[in-house]
Amino acid sequence: MKTAEIKGLSVEDLKQRIVAEKENLHKLKFAHAISPIENPMKISHTRKLIAQLSTELTAKSK
Repeated sequence: MKTAEIKGLSVEDLKQRIVAEKENLHKLKFAHAISPIENPMKISHTRKLIAQLSTELTAKSK
């Protein structure tokens, strides 16, 4: 997700997206613990996306 797309989301959309991505991250970590996933970079990419979404949510909340 690009920065411009993140900035275009509303506060409610950001909150929903953060919850969905956290759930996705949890599933990825669990799957990786059981057997290595094809692309382990998905974990760090998802973590960074959550951080970007959280940062934008904080900026919009102020």
